[in-house]
Amino acid sequence: MEHKRVLLALHPVEATNQLGAYERRHSTARAKLLRALLEEEELDWDLVTHKLGVSGSVIRAMEESGVVKVIRETQYRNPVSHLTSRGYGLTLNDEQQEAVDAVWSDYEKGIRSTYLIKGVTGSGKTEVYMELIAKMQKAGHQAIVLIPEIALTYQTVLRFYNRFGDRVSILNSRMSPGERYDQFLRAKNGEIDVMIGPRSALFTPFANLGLIIIDEEHETSYKSETVPRYHARETAIARAGMLDASVVLGSATPSVDSYYRAKRGEYRLLMLTKRVKERPLPACGVVDLRQELREGNRSILSRRLDGLMEQRLRAGEQTMLFINRRGVAGFVSCRACGHVIKCPHCDVSLSQHANGRMVCHYCGYTEPVPVQCPACGSKYISGFKAGTEKIEMVVRKRFPEARVLRMDMDTTRGKEDYEQILSAFANHEADILIGTQMIVKGHDFPDVTLVGVLAADLSLHVGDYRAAERTFQLLTQAAGRAGRGNKPGEVVIQTYDPEHYSIETAKAQDYDAFYEQEIAYRKIMLYPPVWNMLVILCASKSEEAADAMAAELAAAADAYTGKNTKEKVYLVGPVDAAIAKVNDIYKKIIYLKAESYDTLVKIKNRTEVYARESRYYKNVTVMFDFNPVNGF
Repeated sequence: MEHKRVLLALHPVEATNQLGAYERRHSTARAKLLRALLEEEELDWDLVTHKLGVSGSVIRAMEESGVVKVIRETQYRNPVSHLTSRGYGLTLNDEQQEAVDAVWSDYEKGIRSTYLIKGVTGSGKTEVYMELIAKMQKAGHQAIVLIPEIALTYQTVLRFYNRFGDRVSILNSRMSPGERYDQFLRAKNGEIDVMIGPRSALFTPFANLGLIIIDEEHETSYKSETVPRYHARETAIARAGMLDASVVLGSATPSVDSYYRAKRGEYRLLMLTKRVKERPLPACGVVDLRQELREGNRSILSRRLDGLMEQRLRAGEQTMLFINRRGVAGFVSCRACGHVIKCPHCDVSLSQHANGRMVCHYCGYTEPVPVQCPACGSKYISGFKAGTEKIEMVVRKRFPEARVLRMDMDTTRGKEDYEQILSAFANHEADILIGTQMIVKGHDFPDVTLVGVLAADLSLHVGDYRAAERTFQLLTQAAGRAGRGNKPGEVVIQTYDPEHYSIETAKAQDYDAFYEQEIAYRKIMLYPPVWNMLVILCASKSEEAADAMAAELAAAADAYTGKNTKEKVYLVGPVDAAIAKVNDIYKKIIYLKAESYDTLVKIKNRTEVYARESRYYKNVTVMFDFNPVNGF
């Protein structure tokens, strides 16, 4: 951002004579500016143009005639300028120091590699990152730190700012284009050493990049959902290879893909098995909601969770309640005939919100909640599966004395909303924080001693081969928010499927036990990372055109593989996408699985050529994705 000042270029005597000349010629604007400069000698450009009402063209004309001088300075917007450094005085424990030494000794020897730090929640991975960055900084190198959510920015940046001060900056989607541009310029000009942000921060133009860190590397947000559908992890490794830099991945629950590669020796595995200051992992219990229902409890809160929340309130300790759903109800249906109120534009149910309206979370369509069933006329129509709003209402009614905050997409639409909610909770301005998955990732609140997972099954029973992995990660990350201070923590997981291996292993905080069962399932089903997968999407406003194009491409891919590939390729489809229609667009999917990634690339290239030659191409959008994380 350019800042301009206007200065008097003449001697005061000359300026006084010139003022007289302006007044005689009735050059009012020029006389006004010269009179003001005779009093102040220097004025801000905005003051001159806005307060004095002198136009930029008049100022430029006076500059050209040598009456005034305009000083132009570039000023960058600094998104961390409001932070106050508290200093840094932590000492690494033995495990943390070993992880730092492993990476740094390789770097000094000229070895550039990818490292996976698998550390239990609360083991101090961030301290390891900062120590590595400090070493890079001393050696004249810069670092990029990727985080998966804007919600993580506040606490993460505060910790890094305490250590590195103004040499840290951030990027996120809530910033204006001008603010983002300024941060790239600061990086290019060598004014900062550390850039923190989501996947877009990966492209920061550092002159001497030495290290890329990807925190919570298991997160699906690292995969772009728009073209190009790149994964930040793969892109980071490629960029590091070009610039002679190292890559560090970190997570308490690594993605199955990354752990598989570490087990095969593609990444170097580093372990942090102990929490900082030897704090114990929280005690974790599972509540069977089926039993709760049989015993007459129809509340969102199980009796065990309710009792523990009451204890925490009396003790002045904090509670976090997590559910992976916003709104009041997941869907609205008729108790009499079973009719579900769906979006007319998308093949999904509408979600009930507290304002008396139902909303489609895919296209934004909204309509009022009906008073009777549109199919049979019954008045017994209501919502099921509580969301964050409903939980907030229940909690406020049950604990009227409690101070409650809610954090979801509806309460964090503003630029500063994340920071305000998190800082309020950190400052103990609330007793209970209710939220979606954004509250369970990476946050560190020492007074949180109880975490309740209200419906562990919501992420489990979906049409996605990664469902068990995501459920385990969410539950483990949620459990890890408890007991991070000096007080022990407790976790309650509420579920209708307590026997599932993802829930049993999450309760035990046993990643390796989960991994062994999950990778066995992937091997049997030939899913990534054991095999590779190519997904082809055909989307069109015409269902017939989408069907026809998908059928043509499936046939073309099948014919090509039969003639040109030696290895086995499995083709599934065409089938409807998980959400078959979104915003009046019909979506058809083709799946191809092969052991070799290169084989799928060849199939993709040939199929893409065939698609362009098809008569349906003008009316159908065709997209490709390898090893999808979020699906289409």
